[in-house]
Amino acid sequence: MKFIFIKKIKKNWQLLAIILLSLVFFIGTSSLSYYTQQFVDENGQRQEFVKWASPDETANYIFTKLYAQESKLNIEENYNLFTGDIMHPRSFRSDYGSLKPVSFLGMILVYGKIASIFGYKVIPYLTPFFASIGIIYFYLLVKRIFNKSNAWFSASMLAVFPPFIYFTARSMFHNVLFVVFLIISLYYSLLLARGRLKYLKNKSKKKIELSKRIKLFFKNNKKNKNYYLDFLFAALAGAFMGATIMIRSSELLWLLPMLVFLWIFNIKKIGLSRLLVYLVFLLIAILPALHFNKALYGSYYLGGYSEMNQSIMAIAKASSGLAGSTVKGDFSLCGELLNKVKDFVFYFGLHPRQSMNMAIIYFAQMFSWLFWTAFVGAIIFLINFRKYKKRHWLYVFSLLIISGILIIYYGSWEFYDNPDKTRHTIGNSYTRYWLPIYLGAMPFASLFVMRFTRAIASLCNKFYQEKRKKINLFSYKVNKEFYYISLRVIFLIIFFYGSLSFVLYGSEEGLIFLAQRQKNSRAEYSQVLKLTENNSAIITFYHDKLLFPERKVIVGLFDDKRMVAKYSNLVELLPVYYYNFTLPQRDIDYLNNKRLAEAGLEIEKIQQVTSDFTLYRLIKKIEDDDEEKEVDIFLFF
Repeated sequence: MKFIFIKKIKKNWQLLAIILLSLVFFIGTSSLSYYTQQFVDENGQRQEFVKWASPDETANYIFTKLYAQESKLNIEENYNLFTGDIMHPRSFRSDYGSLKPVSFLGMILVYGKIASIFGYKVIPYLTPFFASIGIIYFYLLVKRIFNKSNAWFSASMLAVFPPFIYFTARSMFHNVLFVVFLIISLYYSLLLARGRLKYLKNKSKKKIELSKRIKLFFKNNKKNKNYYLDFLFAALAGAFMGATIMIRSSELLWLLPMLVFLWIFNIKKIGLSRLLVYLVFLLIAILPALHFNKALYGSYYLGGYSEMNQSIMAIAKASSGLAGSTVKGDFSLCGELLNKVKDFVFYFGLHPRQSMNMAIIYFAQMFSWLFWTAFVGAIIFLINFRKYKKRHWLYVFSLLIISGILIIYYGSWEFYDNPDKTRHTIGNSYTRYWLPIYLGAMPFASLFVMRFTRAIASLCNKFYQEKRKKINLFSYKVNKEFYYISLRVIFLIIFFYGSLSFVLYGSEEGLIFLAQRQKNSRAEYSQVLKLTENNSAIITFYHDKLLFPERKVIVGLFDDKRMVAKYSNLVELLPVYYYNFTLPQRDIDYLNNKRLAEAGLEIEKIQQVTSDFTLYRLIKKIEDDDEEKEVDIFLFF
């Protein structure tokens, strides 16, 4: 028994190593939330400080917690009825006094349901939990397509890959959960498509009635356990794909072509019945998002992004026009309609040159070790193309489809997550949007490492054997396997060190600097709350994510007269403050004498909170006539 157990461990040591690595990954990525989102106060009591570094994370957390506790996804803010819905943080929208999420609802619903069972305090740790599971499934997926060695090395690279760690630690972004659910869905789809079930093949040329074929099919398969297992795989694959779509519906732009492509080449293996099960469970998985989309935004397929809604409606209109023209045989408008569809899909423009430039910056330069090893690995793959099977080529072409669409689509946008627009850092959105490309490249990087280490191991082993014979050594005979495993471990150590140092302190957005900024913001947060009333509204441009929901917030400045007029309305209802960079006296004079004065307002300094930021209060400006009246009344008495 003991011998069998040891034999099983030796056979599956790669999987055990990945499970252990995923556990370490979970502990490491959870530590950012653990150490920054709680502290010990002056009385020795542990207090919560659950704040996030971006508006998207803030919105996702607040609505997830709300859904877990109250099963709803909107916050009533009645004062917005008097101010034109201006009172809300970024990544929120206000519709007639109702605050709603702008982003996709999938993550909120999944995490909210889990938090309703285990408590809201688990929310910051759910992405690390699912990401660690995703590492294991990534190993299983790559193993099915390539082999154990490649899967072990690819999954090990994923566990230390900087964007994967970074956006797992910043746990309220969608992207890691999206990628994990996609990996799980593809894994079960692959199990289904690998032909675990022997299909009924009627070699007879005689035609058989459909009813008899169905009876014969079930008779031949009812004793086959794999028959029922295949339907389970179809259900799991469909459910996780539905959850994937629900988490980031915009990715259907490349998900749909990829899925259609894979299905076309696996029609016979999957069959109609399994496809129907897949689609049914996919639909069941997205039903909650459809329900809340209808409740919040008035449509099953429209969401919180106004730009995306406009694109969807315009595409639907153009597509119907295109279909109508085609049916009528009028192709004169087809080119124009197709151009409209293209313009609405690429809402922010189509810029291939910029896309390639962004790909070079955020892949070839930022993660050069992955890019160049994957590039050489792809060349090795093409040189030995005769050795590879259909599943390998489906993987290659799927990756090409994904990469092409993602690079062109997101690369055409301009993201400035970093205040310094000239800086290209890990926190910029490209790195999280291109996670599927990075992960897809890892098996090719592993292929290069496998081939390279095996070649070096052969040379080392040959040299050792020759040396051993010359000096007549009777020492322990070293196996060639020892050399290439040792070399692969050395590669991993290099990758581990480079990746971890980069993600922790490799740029101003490293996790260590992020944790320090979060810690520093705690004192700033406490001081602003002490200086303002509970029902006050604070106009700010950067600190909405810090001050909401403890204070009402407005994201704005004084450069828009219409906004200033709305501030004036609000001052009559609530205490209104302005928290931003410290203003020079000449700017305060300008505001009090012109811009704010035109709306009957003036600004007064309350207190400088940090070296850069000061809290001000907006008050109604007292007119000269009113002052004279007050003096006359005083003299009368």
